[in-house]
Amino acid sequence: MTETNVKACVCPPAQIDWLWTILLAVPMLLLTAMMSTNGQPMPTDPRRLIPMIMSFLFLNVMFILMLRSGRIDRYRAPVFILYAVGFVLMFIPNLLEVRGTVAIGAEEMVQGTVPFCHMVIPMTIIPAAFTRTIIFPGSMLEGFASIGKMLVLWLGVSIVLGRGWCSWVCFYGGMDEGFSRILPRPIIRRISPALRYVPFAFLLVIVLISATYLTPTYCEWLCPYKSVTEFAAVTDARTLIQTVIFIALFVGLVIVLPILTGKRTQCGLFCPMGAFQSFTNKVNIFGIRIDTDKCKQCGVCIKACPTLSLDKTSLPKGSPSMTCTKCGRCVDVCKFGAVTMQVKGSPVGHPNLGRVLFVYPAFLVMAIMGGSMIQQGLYRLILLATTGSLVSGS
Repeated sequence: MTETNVKACVCPPAQIDWLWTILLAVPMLLLTAMMSTNGQPMPTDPRRLIPMIMSFLFLNVMFILMLRSGRIDRYRAPVFILYAVGFVLMFIPNLLEVRGTVAIGAEEMVQGTVPFCHMVIPMTIIPAAFTRTIIFPGSMLEGFASIGKMLVLWLGVSIVLGRGWCSWVCFYGGMDEGFSRILPRPIIRRISPALRYVPFAFLLVIVLISATYLTPTYCEWLCPYKSVTEFAAVTDARTLIQTVIFIALFVGLVIVLPILTGKRTQCGLFCPMGAFQSFTNKVNIFGIRIDTDKCKQCGVCIKACPTLSLDKTSLPKGSPSMTCTKCGRCVDVCKFGAVTMQVKGSPVGHPNLGRVLFVYPAFLVMAIMGGSMIQQGLYRLILLATTGSLVSGS
């Protein structure tokens, strides 16, 4: 295809006029306003009020621009990345205020007060189906992030978004996504798409070990995000080795490799939760559709996919692999309007409808989960600026 023909074929993403954009944004404005205050009176402390207003405005500006422009990933990514940063800024100081350390002690393990992390869902529910034992030191219903509450949240979101969980909900995912966007061009450019199936083998091994020894193996030994959340107190050689592994995996998979490859290497090439979540793509109601009549086989979407979910077989097939996280980057970069977000079973040709129907629940869940964390992260930064510490009362 000549350059002239390519330019003639280029079509911008389907846009929505401003009137419809504003009308569609009103419900999100109201919902995020209620979430910002949690039904409580507006705070009088400027250190609380300013983050509330800033996070509310930021979320809704991103949502409006996403609706108007048709660019999903462009306006999802900043929210998702700040969501992850806000989580770290919120979680660690909160632990220091509550118990004076980020390390998990024996007392927390025995009492079952450890917050349930979604990363261990496959290592929890699959062994539980065979052993009838929940192998996680947390509460089923009480306290922050109880097992029951997290499982209900995960199930509901998975039905709607499938593995979209990994690009819209997972507060860890924004970390490797953020580092993957640092360089304008990746240094390592060739990665075999077959590597996307490595996490499935890893998932199988982890689940089998967890079921055999009735312990959350991934959580205890291999989770990179232990480095920025909570981990076992270093009291002996075993816990020292665990801590070194956590830090090494975080530096390698979440920082270095994403910078070098421009890909989400932790999410796409290692995470067992991501592999497990891929199966929910088979039952959720949304999917990425490639219109084979419009597709010019240029391969831009393949290069852009952060999780290697698109390859040369995807284009004639008309869809990505089951590992797709629905980040929307392929929709954004396609110059021919061939890639769209669709309700499964609906005919190709209604990009606005499919996009709006997907973006509403996806962005709403991200706003519910991430809005408070962005708000709390901003509060911690203001606290640091005004008191010299991220921890209140220190």
